Amino acid sequence: MSQVQATIAARNADAAGAFVAYLPVGFPDLATSIDAAVAVVEAGVDVLELGLPYSDPVMDGAVIQAATGAALRNGFRVRHAFEAVAAIRSRVDVPVLLMTYWNPVLQYGVDRFADQLADAGGAGLITPDLIPDEGAAWMAASERTGLDRIFLAAPSSSDARVRQAVEASRGFVYAVSTMGITGARHDVDSAARTLVGRLRDAGATSTCVGLGVSTPEQVREVLQYADGAIVGSALVKSLAAGGVSALARTAGTLATGTRLN
Repeated sequence: MSQVQATIAARNADAAGAFVAYLPVGFPDLATSIDAAVAVVEAGVDVLELGLPYSDPVMDGAVIQAATGAALRNGFRVRHAFEAVAAIRSRVDVPVLLMTYWNPVLQYGVDRFADQLADAGGAGLITPDLIPDEGAAWMAASERTGLDRIFLAAPSSSDARVRQAVEASRGFVYAVSTMGITGARHDVDSAARTLVGRLRDAGATSTCVGLGVSTPEQVREVLQYADGAIVGSALVKSLAAGGVSALARTAGTLATGTRLN
């Protein structure tokens, strides 16, 4: 069992489930993004998901696009992600995943990327625009390095795609709560519950739901049927508006959704 899966399993044993937090590396600058990641862990986050800024973030909403765009303008480079992972792991004992579009990995070199992520103490990679049957190079690299590989499944995914995501993923399967781009929503799409059921029927033992989760009530709702709840835009918005201290308060409030009643 990987560190990510073990952490999620432990939080489902001693709490309602796991709280996974997304933050972009390098926003508003590299040092602050490291402090921000440590702060949310200290506030109650169980697994960190660090996003690599990318010039064509087609799946990201306005809040995350603004943050990653600022990071790129401030000089973010892929190597900074590994520096951030190592720095975070030296300060808090938490699984750290990177989330990235596939092109930066290809440009950097798949094996080089995997080796440097593993050397930094990273737990694995979330690849939103890579499907398993086009990811042979990453499958091989992740096997060699022991990194988790997390693929996405959406409400529109065919049964074959759902099975493929389950069979190829290690750590958890990322269940997209609704069709569209990232961003906080008033209601997490009810399709997420159906999708998690389909993933479980296909053999998934660990599933986390993301896109649109932004309140402790939504975290609690998601954890009624999933193993983890992923929050991104609400945290990034808080960091942008009020800095690390505001972010920590927001993360602490969201973490209350994992408490057992």
